[in-house]
Amino acid sequence: MHPEVEAGRGAVVGRFAPSPSGPLHFGSLVAALGSCLSARSQGGQWLLRIEDVDTPRCVPGAAEGILRTLERCGFEWEGPVVWQSARGGAYRDAFERLQAAGRIFGCACTRKEMADSALARDGTRRYPGTCRDGLPPGRAARAYRLRVPSGTLSFDDRVQGTIAEDVAADVGDFVLLRADGLFAYQLAVVVDDAEAGVTEVVRGADLLDSTCRQILLQRLLGYPVPAYAHLPVACNVAGEKLSKQTLARTVDGTDPARLLVDVLDFLGQRPPADLAASGLAAVWAWGLGNWSMDKVPRQRTRPAPGYA
Repeated sequence: MHPEVEAGRGAVVGRFAPSPSGPLHFGSLVAALGSCLSARSQGGQWLLRIEDVDTPRCVPGAAEGILRTLERCGFEWEGPVVWQSARGGAYRDAFERLQAAGRIFGCACTRKEMADSALARDGTRRYPGTCRDGLPPGRAARAYRLRVPSGTLSFDDRVQGTIAEDVAADVGDFVLLRADGLFAYQLAVVVDDAEAGVTEVVRGADLLDSTCRQILLQRLLGYPVPAYAHLPVACNVAGEKLSKQTLARTVDGTDPARLLVDVLDFLGQRPPADLAASGLAAVWAWGLGNWSMDKVPRQRTRPAPGYA
């Protein structure tokens, strides 16, 4: 745990955790600014983590570009940047704790074998339980899955309201250690948040359907459950999430004051029309003094004109 976080234990601790699969776009800054202002407006701390656990998806130089853009936009964070690629030992420890408790089983199924399985909410395939009671004869484990208990899990999201899901029925037993030997995002993010002392997770609503899985893991590992707030996801006029795949325009911080004002407006904060002209420091001061989660639109997606 960072010494700065340990010293402030009990206070609000937020974080921003981008994946270095490409440069920052408008949607990324929505999560960055929302999480930062939420934590800082409560007198708390804001941490930065690079989620590069999925190494095949990482683009060389993208992480460094993300850091430079955040700095140009005036972001500051407590402690050193945390890199998931350096934290395999922590994930292994948590995995082995679950394994020792009988919560994990080996799975021999391939993607092709699961192609006809029902779709979960997030578009992944629901695991049908093929290997739950033992591997088929002659088959070896390719991946390792969490044995998910039945029952509905719910939480109160500060933006989206009450969310409930029966993880066993909707998702099934999900992967914690992949066939390529990498730990899955769901396990990594839970371990990272717990060890950093994160008390609130403010991020895009595209991750809303992962949250019940993460809360389940937190409970099984004996970790505190943070508060959650899922912000609207910036999309283009076609309703597609801004991303590298949808050719979202990269933000490079060349006009950071204007950019952050546009993000504040997207998040329903109603900044003054002439705020950007006052400069970056004035934008940050206004944002910290006027931030309200209650003003954030209760939507899962929202158009971001001019940034698609």
